Amino acid sequence: MTRRIPRLLVAGTGSGVGKTLLTAGLIGALRRRGLVVQPFKCGPDYIDPGYHSRAAGRPCRTLDTWMLDDAQTRAGFVRGCAGADIAVIEGVMGLFDGAGYDTAQGSAAQIAALLGAPVLLVMSIAGSARSAAAVALGFARFDPALPVAAVALNFAGSAGHAQGCGGAVAAATGLPVLGWLPRDAALRVPERHLGLLTAGEAANLNDVLEAAADAVAAGFDLDALLALAAQAPDLPEVPLAVPVVAGPAAPVLAVARDAAFCFYYPDSLELLEAAGARLAFFSPVAGERLPEGAGGVYLGGGYPELHAAALAANTGLWDDLHALHARGAPILAECGGFMALTEALVDTDGVRHRMAGLVPGVARMTTRLASLGYREATAVCDTLLADAGTTLRGHEFRYSVWDADEATAPAWRLRGTRAGAADTVAGHAEGGLLASYLHVHLGQSPGLAHRVVARLQGSRPGPCRGPAPRAQRAFGATGQWPP
Repeated sequence: MTRRIPRLLVAGTGSGVGKTLLTAGLIGALRRRGLVVQPFKCGPDYIDPGYHSRAAGRPCRTLDTWMLDDAQTRAGFVRGCAGADIAVIEGVMGLFDGAGYDTAQGSAAQIAALLGAPVLLVMSIAGSARSAAAVALGFARFDPALPVAAVALNFAGSAGHAQGCGGAVAAATGLPVLGWLPRDAALRVPERHLGLLTAGEAANLNDVLEAAADAVAAGFDLDALLALAAQAPDLPEVPLAVPVVAGPAAPVLAVARDAAFCFYYPDSLELLEAAGARLAFFSPVAGERLPEGAGGVYLGGGYPELHAAALAANTGLWDDLHALHARGAPILAECGGFMALTEALVDTDGVRHRMAGLVPGVARMTTRLASLGYREATAVCDTLLADAGTTLRGHEFRYSVWDADEATAPAWRLRGTRAGAADTVAGHAEGGLLASYLHVHLGQSPGLAHRVVARLQGSRPGPCRGPAPRAQRAFGATGQWPP
């Protein structure tokens, strides 16, 4: 059995060419035509999907061919498209940028090839004229096995500028130029150190999304884009997951979800539900404690440093977490969640805020990128997610470091994707607690979510033993890409 899913992958010549708002504008313009649009984002990103979710009115899903294999990625795509008329996928970085300088793995190009998705190449023409054609020609010819299907121009100074560059691109490449966006302050969202403001924080986001949809509707040939998306070949059908309705006896997994803890993969949460957990969301920033009956907790990434005072004041939550930990309950903490479990968080002004104190040491914000990139993570001991020696894949993106004076129980031995990258040991694992800067997509192994739920139901992996030597426990990184 196969299924026809019209689809389009919006890629860029690099980061910063405006593909996120262009993609969100395209989603909005298509919705105005009465279409149900399923958004996707390539690569390990939590912020851009929030924009696409808001624009589409349904959750944006992640496609990551480094953390997931081809079959898992394709199956997740097909399942995510259930009930949709068209899929719009935003790429990551530049079209051919992935896990390393010499590989396509993890790139938008690899995902486009895997899904047979026509590529709309977005390029900035700010400060360019005929040279835009040379850039487009290079992308069109770089990989003969992945032809670029069409081009879109961004940051045009005027209609004449767009028409001139578009004509040069079409003449040089033979590719259709299907639209352009102007350089317009109304099509901007404020940024911070991890990228754009999250969808929940940008106060004017609805106005920006409406403006982006207006601009795409005015500047793009939507009929041609729809025809292009319809050229995508059929994909193999996959079984759709039966929705799980957790009964009153289902174990409750508390999930922190607010402005401080907002980085989760929708697929991971759904897998936890499918494994038998009943998810109960709560807001630590709002002063909420663990929901009634919670047998474990998931603290995702986000921006605890921006809400450190409110978190520090929620001492009742810290008491709840200590009680959970004392009875060996599962506590999964990633990046921002890990920071919240340390003894204190020191913000960019040097102010120290008390945190939960389940992990020794202090999380300290820095003024420069501390770690970025994919990681192979081998469990040092039996933990909440993996038996000792098991290797999973994850990623890091942070502007903080972990300062710990005392020896601790490391969770992972990490290695970056760069050739010759040194191993480091990282994180903290103790009983049911697993906390580190590492983000892990639970879809990479069918047993991960079930393992968490088994712990939630009372099954306990073996304890971690033996702290790492202090000199090896540094959780630093070069900040280079690839790491």
